[in-house]
Amino acid sequence: MSLQVLLVEDDRELRATLNAAMQVEGYRVVAVASLAEAKAVLGQVGERSRFDLVLLDLGLPDGDGESLLGSLRAEQRAPIIVISARHTDAPKIRLLDAGADDYLVKPFSVGEMLARMRVALRHKGRMTSPAVTRYVHDGLEVDVEAHRVRLHGEAVHLTPTEFKLLARLVRQQGQVVTHRQLLVDVWGEEFTSHTHYLRLYMGQLRTKLETNPADPHRLLTEPGVGYALVEART
Repeated sequence: MSLQVLLVEDDRELRATLNAAMQVEGYRVVAVASLAEAKAVLGQVGERSRFDLVLLDLGLPDGDGESLLGSLRAEQRAPIIVISARHTDAPKIRLLDAGADDYLVKPFSVGEMLARMRVALRHKGRMTSPAVTRYVHDGLEVDVEAHRVRLHGEAVHLTPTEFKLLARLVRQQGQVVTHRQLLVDVWGEEFTSHTHYLRLYMGQLRTKLETNPADPHRLLTEPGVGYALVEART
């Protein structure tokens, strides 16, 4: 199941870039732009839905992100990665001593951030690997990062939900993804009983991607369990 990340970052462009990159990797992201929004979100999160990782900017419009670190560490077992333009040693040391798991200095590459996230999660016993974002098999090409799907060289138009469902299967290609995993990762926790959504959207994907939708050879059903995209062969 996808891990959930809280991103606290006031820079709109950077927030959008990081959000998109994490979603490509399969993370579910809640992105906020201020201390007040972060506190509101954290106040709504129940015990079963706590975040798996927090990315915390320091320079926020309504205060310093450092003021949130203490309460986060007291209430969250999740790793906390501070992101900041402050590059001197003193704030780094102070924040690491205060409970931050890592400190990223702006500007940084998205690749470095994702790698540091994997390291921080690994230190908490959550083993993750770089996401599989490409699929090439039997005339079907899916590039999750570029948001592109081609069938025998021709572009295929998918709705946002269709693409999100296909991308989730691409990331775990060759393996069965359970109904619950798909519903949570594509629609959200509150939709775990809505299996008719899966039947509807899987039918639409098969119509667009299978030669014979009634006898699929790419998007397979494991009765009573879930769905799988046959493993890619490049």
